[in-house]
Amino acid sequence: MAQMGDIKRRIKSVNSTMQITNAMYLVSSAKVRKAREKVDQTRPYTEAIIESIKRILSTTKGISHPFLEKREVKKTAYIILSSDRGLAGGFNANLMKAAEEDLKDRNKDDITILSYGAKARDYFERRGYDIEFCVTGITEDPDYVDARRAGDMLIKKYKEGEIDEVKLVYTKFYSVISQEPEVIQLLPAEMEVEEEVENEDDKKDLTLTEYDPSPEVVLDYLIPKYINGAIYGALIESSASQQGARMTAMESATNNARDMIDSLGLLYNRARQASITQEITEIVAGADAQA
Repeated sequence: MAQMGDIKRRIKSVNSTMQITNAMYLVSSAKVRKAREKVDQTRPYTEAIIESIKRILSTTKGISHPFLEKREVKKTAYIILSSDRGLAGGFNANLMKAAEEDLKDRNKDDITILSYGAKARDYFERRGYDIEFCVTGITEDPDYVDARRAGDMLIKKYKEGEIDEVKLVYTKFYSVISQEPEVIQLLPAEMEVEEEVENEDDKKDLTLTEYDPSPEVVLDYLIPKYINGAIYGALIESSASQQGARMTAMESATNNARDMIDSLGLLYNRARQASITQEITEIVAGADAQA
């Protein structure tokens, strides 16, 4: 009977855990729908800015801008977008792996890290990296102002020569079951410009484009917008990826708990059947002894 009691306690414990994981699954599924809507809203903004910058570069010869010119890299800033909480499958582990892959051939003294989320901060602090700052509590529902906190500071440092390169490490959202970590370079901005335009009307439009007061001044306005927009877009992508990964992990945990309860139920029934059989055997043996 003691064994049956242990099994019942385990079933009760697993059932309690299953209720928690199922509740977290439902919460994450609601959050991921909201995050996907934000992803769809923010992507066109960043794409429009990139296209505007490419248009300027393709229509202006001999343009020069400090945000576009490569220079000797002495100090690199990494913006790493993780989560504040765990229970999100391989979301954080895959992100850290991608970041470390890019960091592996660099000197720690030449690296500064800006962390969104406690997981990245804790991970790189333990490994001796310099954490410039850390923003927590916003990774599941970020705002544009959160992106500007890092973007404005890095733009200022880049202009003053304190850093020579800025990289962004985040998780791109493809679907609820598919998220991939990416490392992109923000500064100096890398823009692939198409050299040839096939459509004659487009050629005329590009030729007639004029920028006031100058292309450099327009770029000076657009590129910071691009940097902040890219960070905000990555925060939204990361938020959706985090919820998608958590949703998948909690669904898997709930299904595993159900399977465990079924196995424990079968084990309980076998133990109960063995106990009943033993009691019947003892009763029959006692009756035979009295006869």
